[in-house]
Amino acid sequence: MADSRTQDIISPEDVGNLHNLLLERVRRSPDALAYRCFNEKENHWGDLSWRQVADEVARWKAALAAEDLQTGDRVAVMARNCPNWIMLEQAALSLQLVLVPLYANDRPDNIGYIMQNAGIKFILIENEAHWQVLGEAYNSMQNVQRIVSLTPCDNAHDTRLKQLDDWLPDNGPALEKLDIANDTLATIVYTSGTTGHPKGVMLSHANILWNADSAQRCDHFYTDDMFLSFLPLSHMFERTAGYYMPMLVGASISFSRSIEHLAEDMLIIRPTILVTVPRIFERVYNKIQLQLAEKPAFAAKLFKKTVAVGWQRFLISQGRANWSASQLLWPLLDALVAKKIRAKLGGRLRLAVSGGAPLSNDIARTFIGLGITISQGYGMTELSPVVSTNRLDDNDPFSVGQPLPEVEARIGDNGELLVRSPGVMLGYYKNEAATAEIIDADGWLHTGDVADIREGRIYITGRLKDIIVLSNGEKIPPADMELAISTDPLFEQVMIIGEGRPFLSAIVVLDKARWTQLANSLSLDPEKADSLDDEQVKQALLERIAEKLAGFPGYAKLYAIKATLEPWTIENGLMTPTMKIKRARIEDHFQNIIADFYAGH
Repeated sequence: MADSRTQDIISPEDVGNLHNLLLERVRRSPDALAYRCFNEKENHWGDLSWRQVADEVARWKAALAAEDLQTGDRVAVMARNCPNWIMLEQAALSLQLVLVPLYANDRPDNIGYIMQNAGIKFILIENEAHWQVLGEAYNSMQNVQRIVSLTPCDNAHDTRLKQLDDWLPDNGPALEKLDIANDTLATIVYTSGTTGHPKGVMLSHANILWNADSAQRCDHFYTDDMFLSFLPLSHMFERTAGYYMPMLVGASISFSRSIEHLAEDMLIIRPTILVTVPRIFERVYNKIQLQLAEKPAFAAKLFKKTVAVGWQRFLISQGRANWSASQLLWPLLDALVAKKIRAKLGGRLRLAVSGGAPLSNDIARTFIGLGITISQGYGMTELSPVVSTNRLDDNDPFSVGQPLPEVEARIGDNGELLVRSPGVMLGYYKNEAATAEIIDADGWLHTGDVADIREGRIYITGRLKDIIVLSNGEKIPPADMELAISTDPLFEQVMIIGEGRPFLSAIVVLDKARWTQLANSLSLDPEKADSLDDEQVKQALLERIAEKLAGFPGYAKLYAIKATLEPWTIENGLMTPTMKIKRARIEDHFQNIIADFYAGH
């Protein structure tokens, strides 16, 4: 195709706000593919052009306009990623309403707090399960005037509830340009803090539009690029990088059916761009390791050689290594190993943008060695959210890259990363004290992350609040150790403990299938709960962990461990909706066991 690598990037200055961005994209590319989504009723993938998106948003706008909502009123959405999510937001923006995204799998107490704190007037839910969640948070719904469900809720009895097909009119007036100041509030995004109530981050049209544009300037994006959307749109990483940025550059988006279907959807959609988190790479990496363990030793050697030669090939391309004769093996190794793995990701993936959490060095080296381009970045909701990313011609995957254009970054007290940029939030909703605590008088936002800046790149080394200080004064950032341990497929989740104590210990969640293998190898019954506390098991786990921590400094040694098979989840309150472990909650949950670790010391 002659125009297969064309670019059509909209300038933020030309549109001024997020709704006008949509209108400009529709004007430029009315018949181009906007969104692809699986229709569960009809059991097939369906496409929407930009013109069709505008027609649908007009229907949503007409329906919302009939709900007696006032400028600045807050409307919420609790649904998985789909075109309807975007229709609601764009309709809300066109009416100068403020969107509040809710996590589709969040706990009722969190949902209730947000509904009450934000004064939600309207909410879009997905299904009857979400209706049940609202039922548990019913006391927080006094302000709600209308609830709309994408699918029928058969057991619901509330006059405020309507099913989408009954609520939407057949059509609506053509959309018109929005004339507002670009620093107008567009959304309130509640951060899922690991302690206390979530805080509502207020972001303006200018915050998000600038951030999407600044991020796209760090690489090349084309009109034939296909993004695969699976991270929740309720998280600003996906919303800015996986929704607004594709709109800005004229790319298409396919919505994955679910995490469970992700591998299959990759093969069907064959994306060129993936906005992702390290956990996806960790799962693929662990699956590869398990498959290799079941094959002859030669297969593992061939895989290792492929990664080594591929990694050297990457370093040569970056100007960090010289060519060697081993590069002559690459075409063969690529055909035998690397190409087959890339094919499982669709075969067209040219860029995976990884953020949200640190990516293990081993995993980054492995996938880049297999020819999968990974650009690791860093951000936080309060910064709209992207702060930095690696440029592909200057990519150090062990860093989170260089700051975006117009972003200032420096290291403050205690090694904390400070950031100043056009992406700094307007503040926390109804929480001036917390705003003043995080943004200083000179406009620097205090991220709470410990970092180094070397040769213009940012290296995140831990969280200020998560740094463990042993009783001897030794300061230990646990995140890198936990990452290294979790590259062993036996360990599903890991938390290292030691604050104010004489040595390090850990609570670990084991993969059930691998646990069965380990227990059998030790002649233990995997079904018996007390087998997890057998001394042989503890010793075996500590030995496996020691192997993973061999390259760490001397302090990185564990002396006690507790294994469990019960995962830490959002539902049991031990993880946030953004999949961060709640350290204080987990430590409280296992307080008696932890006390036993240190008894007598």
